[in-house]
Amino acid sequence: MRKRHTPTETVNLGADDGRLLVQDQSLRDAIVAGLIVVILFSALWAMSSTLINRIFPWMTVVLGILIGLVIRRAGRGLDWRFPVLAAAMTLLGALVSNIVVAAAFTAAALETSTLTILRAVTSMTWPVFFDEAISAADLVYAFCGAGAAAFYANRRLNRAEYHALRMWQEERNNLNRHQ
Repeated sequence: MRKRHTPTETVNLGADDGRLLVQDQSLRDAIVAGLIVVILFSALWAMSSTLINRIFPWMTVVLGILIGLVIRRAGRGLDWRFPVLAAAMTLLGALVSNIVVAAAFTAAALETSTLTILRAVTSMTWPVFFDEAISAADLVYAFCGAGAAAFYANRRLNRAEYHALRMWQEERNNLNRHQ
C-alpha cells in the first residue's frame, strides 16, 4: 500500500514562496466577494421564503458557510483578518437578510413590492422590526453562522506551502531582531 507522504512528493519551496503567499492575500477582494454573497443570498432567501411561505432561520448558518468559503477563495487570506471579516460579514448579512425577508412577507401581505416596503422604512419602523421579526433563534443561528464563516475563511495550505510560510516568517523575524 502506497504511503500518503513519501519523500519523493516533497516540493522544495523557499522563503520567497512564503512571501508570495502573503502578498497573494487580498482583503479588498474578500470584502467585495462577501458583499456580493450577502446581496444574492438575501434576494434568494426572500424569494424562496415567500414562495414556500415559511422562514427558515437556520439559513444564516448556510450564509456563514458560503461567506467563509467565498472569502477563502477570493481573499486567499492567511492571517486573523479574514476570519474576523467573515464573521462580521455574516452577522451583517444575517441582519440584512432578515430585513429583506421580513420586508418580502410584509409586501406580500400588503400586496405591494418588497422594494416599496424597503423604501418606506423609517426610524419608527426599526423598533417594530426588532420586536417582531428578530427572535432569539435568529441571533443564535447568526452567531453559529459567524463561527462557521470564521472557520472556513482562512486559506488551507499544503505542507510545502506551510513550510515556506514559516521559513519566510522566521527570516523576517531574524531581520527584525538584527536591526
